[in-house]
Amino acid sequence: MIKMAKIEGFRIRNFRALKDVTVGKLWNTQKTDSLTPMTAVIGKNGVGKSTLFDAFGFLSDCLKIGVEEACDARGRGGFERIRSQGQTGPIEFEIYYKEDGNSRPITYEMSIDLDESGRPYVQKERLRQRRKGASRGRPFSFLFLDDGKGVAWKGEKEGRLIDEGKKDFDIHQFIENIKKGNSREESRDTEVVELEDKRKLGIATLGSLKQHPRISAFRKFIEGWYLSYFTPDAARSLPLAGPQKHLNVHGDNIGNVVQFMEREHPKTFQSILDKIAEKIPGIDKIDTEKTPDGRLLLRFNDRGFHDPFYAQQMSDGTLKVFAYLLLLEDPTPPPFLCIEEPENGLYHKLLESLAREFREHATGRKGGSQVFITTHQPYFVDALEPEEVWILEKGEDGFSTIKRASEDPLVKNMVEQGLPLGGLWYSDYLDAR
Repeated sequence: MIKMAKIEGFRIRNFRALKDVTVGKLWNTQKTDSLTPMTAVIGKNGVGKSTLFDAFGFLSDCLKIGVEEACDARGRGGFERIRSQGQTGPIEFEIYYKEDGNSRPITYEMSIDLDESGRPYVQKERLRQRRKGASRGRPFSFLFLDDGKGVAWKGEKEGRLIDEGKKDFDIHQFIENIKKGNSREESRDTEVVELEDKRKLGIATLGSLKQHPRISAFRKFIEGWYLSYFTPDAARSLPLAGPQKHLNVHGDNIGNVVQFMEREHPKTFQSILDKIAEKIPGIDKIDTEKTPDGRLLLRFNDRGFHDPFYAQQMSDGTLKVFAYLLLLEDPTPPPFLCIEEPENGLYHKLLESLAREFREHATGRKGGSQVFITTHQPYFVDALEPEEVWILEKGEDGFSTIKRASEDPLVKNMVEQGLPLGGLWYSDYLDAR
């Protein structure tokens, strides 16, 4: 089984309705259970599910285009619109993850605030990991930036950052000590860093350098995230012909991926068609047709009709199921797959089956993606276990709160007795009591 990177837990602060939300385990909450390979967040309309989904998109955008642009991207409206209402502190993210099943967890912390000119910038950034054999004490920081200045450890070797454990630790004084040769560190393994652009993440800049393999590994992990912004209308577009390996976030290259799968992975593609035939009776063949001007048509053959149907004629639900199954059969899947409300447009009896497909992918022998889903559909939740489900609610102060369904002994006991989790949610057993 291939081991892929996995998020054990994360914390978000001052991001819209998520004033302070923690899901899963962090480096300083070791008694808390980690996130499961498949995680679903449920809740009523307006509790913050879309905000939670966008938090991952925002962090990904920060890496790709910088924090200032990320604040304005995807209709976010700028820093002041996304900072939690009434708060003056920075927007903060903390991710606790493992590069594979046997590695020591790594913590990434990042905070964004406004500078003196009122523009968003990266206030602080840190990557840290416990030393080999250590189970206590502060993890060792192999990247530590404050206001664009800091230190980074080169290579895989760990230093001895003794001073960092002090409450009054000053990164800028520490840098001066290194420059003067007064530090207790092995200076040859330490690189003093000063970023030219404080609106770009340090992991983006340093992660592209060969001498920082651990930073580079984390950068690649974030870059590999797949956040689905799939829309059936995008899948009905007519792209230029040409095989493509991966489905893009909007799904407008679905025909190109079909071309690739037909050519490179015919057996896998046939298994996708078999699954679709089980879920959507009648469809027995899906292929592509090239138009005279080089465009690509996605063609569906229904055994009851002589002539094929094209994507432009297919239902939203059929296109969504096909796109999700195609995504789950990616030969080189993303480490983290995030989907918002996959149930939209789907027949309710398909939802439990789709949930099982997601779980099988996340827990399968091939080492598929870690799957994170937001939903408000009880039929989808029926296929899940209490450990996989988190309930998002609005607190009395208007900000979101979150809890794991398995934290409620009554709910856990009722599921063990055979009652479906989605049914319990529909009957308000999962609401705050």
